[in-house]
Amino acid sequence: MCGNEGMHAIGVDIGATNIRVALADDKGRILVKKHERTIKRGSGTDLTAQVIRMIKEVLSITKTDLEDVKGIGIGTIGPLDLRRGIIVKPANLPFDEVPLKEPLEKVFEKPVHIFNDCVAAVIGERLFGVGRDYKNLVYITISTGIGGGVFVDGHLLIGKDGNAHEIGHIVVDIEGKLVCGCGKRGHWEAYASGSGIPKYARLILREVPRNDLEKSLLYKLVNGDLEKLTAKHVYDAAKRGDDIALSIVNEVGRINAIGLANVINVYDPSLVTLGGSVVLKNVELVLKPIRDCVEDYVINRLPRIEVTSLGDDIVLYGAVGAVIENIMAKPED
Repeated sequence: MCGNEGMHAIGVDIGATNIRVALADDKGRILVKKHERTIKRGSGTDLTAQVIRMIKEVLSITKTDLEDVKGIGIGTIGPLDLRRGIIVKPANLPFDEVPLKEPLEKVFEKPVHIFNDCVAAVIGERLFGVGRDYKNLVYITISTGIGGGVFVDGHLLIGKDGNAHEIGHIVVDIEGKLVCGCGKRGHWEAYASGSGIPKYARLILREVPRNDLEKSLLYKLVNGDLEKLTAKHVYDAAKRGDDIALSIVNEVGRINAIGLANVINVYDPSLVTLGGSVVLKNVELVLKPIRDCVEDYVINRLPRIEVTSLGDDIVLYGAVGAVIENIMAKPED
């Protein structure tokens, strides 16, 4: 890797649930990181202020002078407007706009590189992870939402506004039984994301005989109140062998296989890596149904399908890698 020897890079990962900030050296090694719950009150500028404060705290902890920082890389939930350097009406946050580029460059007087979080993640995978030897690579996160980042023939795909592959909004149900956080129907994210799984589970459970449901571990974990159901409840019960939870997990896995097949058919990758909290906390329960079902829907040669080796830090690695390698997402004029 190239880069300015001795210079540091700041990486920021803005998610719907958490914000992570890290300082890395010129080789991409993370020296220190900090995380907090993402603010969900006030206006978008309050989120901007949270990011600025956390960067300052990381610099203070490490006693790093801004003169030794090459730039700031940001991987964030979208949609993005790269021309203005802002997040626009994110599906899982209550803000109309979150300004990033202009306020951060004003405060820190350093270049700010902004990417969709999964675009940042696929940069991290290609520079530091299992994708280092691949020119055709897709990274998919299954977390609060679902998203993706893509390299095709060694080219990072960005799109006119930075939103080239909002794959969580691929339609997997033409009947549109569930509404996505974005307001549209039938999207992958509505059924198989951390926020969507409880809704899909409740839909499936409507067809389960009441006597069978009440005997299930899943029912007991929520004390009979299905409105309290979470993705964690579903996977915890499945890990303990609950048949109803396992059937839900398999149906979610089939939806994931359909979504993954669409991605494989469109981008023809050699490698697909998976990450995000739902995957990382439930690796076998997520991977097995995907591997069992995906060939039913794929026409292209099946790629390797693996879990990322970079864990929760993959977006941070991509954000700092973009700074080190001077990768910029440029909007279409």
